[in-house]
Amino acid sequence: MTLKLKSFPLAAIAGTLMAATLPAQAQTEITWWHSMTAFNNEWVNTLAKQFNESQKTYKVTPIYKGSYDESMTAAIAAYRAGNAPHILQVFEVGTATMMASKGAIVPAGKVMADAGKKFDTSAYIAAVAGYYTAPNGQMLSFPYNSSTTVLYINKDAFKAAGLDGDKPPTTWPEVTLAAAKLKASGHKCPITIAWQGWTQLESFSAWHNVDFATKRNGLGGMDARLKFNSPLHVRHIENLGNMAKQGLFVYKGRRNVPEPAFISGECAMVTTSTGFYGNVKQNAKFNWALSTLPYYPDVPGAPQNTVIGGASLWTLAGKKPEDYKGVAAFFDFIAQPEIAAKTHQATGYLPVTNAAFQMTEKAGFYKTNPGTDVGPTQMIRKVTDKSRGIRLGNHVQIRDIMDEELEQVWAGKKGAKEALDSAVKRGDELLERFEKANKSKG
Repeated sequence: MTLKLKSFPLAAIAGTLMAATLPAQAQTEITWWHSMTAFNNEWVNTLAKQFNESQKTYKVTPIYKGSYDESMTAAIAAYRAGNAPHILQVFEVGTATMMASKGAIVPAGKVMADAGKKFDTSAYIAAVAGYYTAPNGQMLSFPYNSSTTVLYINKDAFKAAGLDGDKPPTTWPEVTLAAAKLKASGHKCPITIAWQGWTQLESFSAWHNVDFATKRNGLGGMDARLKFNSPLHVRHIENLGNMAKQGLFVYKGRRNVPEPAFISGECAMVTTSTGFYGNVKQNAKFNWALSTLPYYPDVPGAPQNTVIGGASLWTLAGKKPEDYKGVAAFFDFIAQPEIAAKTHQATGYLPVTNAAFQMTEKAGFYKTNPGTDVGPTQMIRKVTDKSRGIRLGNHVQIRDIMDEELEQVWAGKKGAKEALDSAVKRGDELLERFEKANKSKG
């Protein structure tokens, strides 16, 4: 049998061979420095993977760069050296510093507009959009993992102590009573506190509708000064100090260091971020519940609303135009209602857009996952000038000062008033320094 070979023009054969040997068009790589750990780190990688698989032009590479303050410091050094990432995740207390870094950032609104992407700030939850928007109305960073402060409880530990785990304490007197019963039942760590400056001074202030700082907590100008040494603040820190002496409150460290003590079952209660939700859901081996941040019922106007926490995504300057198109494409992707809703539902971070909130509510997520609506509800209450948010220069360092002074109280080395007076004095010095440095720039 004779096989008949089809004849092809030599040019066609040569073209086919050349196509086979040419490399595929290189993707534009977008680097994203972040500070997410545990479950939230997994989610960052999931988002990047989904985006990368959704198109072939850009590739987002997430890189963990340590804690929020560590990644911010590293990014500043990298920017000066000319090798900064495209996207930097910055926690909310770094916002004023980033806003003052003129020339180092490209506003999110400009990134989106230049790429022809629709970017309507009214689509975002008001508390989120307002915090990251400049006085001229331009949104400077892109909302991603906004959070707020809540209380988590171990329902099994509550039951063992004769407490009703289905009714978490909502006031500080109730927390103290619950802690005493937990201790009496043999629990060695009734309550611990993560992000202590944020939860016990910053959010505490907004929740009770009292000033944390002047000038609308810094939103009204760089000449703000601290006010968290008021009688109410002193009373609260003094109460926590007394709880520490009695073994009702056990200090476990700064930032989110105390959180594993809750997941392990060592501590029965913790005040921390809504963004802790995904980690608890994945790793806690006991029944648990999520409730509002506690308040003092005798304070007029309390509870009001808590303030924004978490972080947003900043675009750094000095990159190629094509790179910024990739950044815009990624921002557009994570803002899609379905993606934003999944991020909220998986991590516990707030739904940053109204559409994501409505989609989550319509799907019945809050009903089937009790407590997951606590954070959004706390944030969408009517805000006042005292509870709109806190935006201060050198806020990262002020947080360190708050940590240092509060640790003195927990250790019994300082009284609450002495510690808070010292924190305010030291913090005001940093605010004055920031104000002078940025006035000289302007």
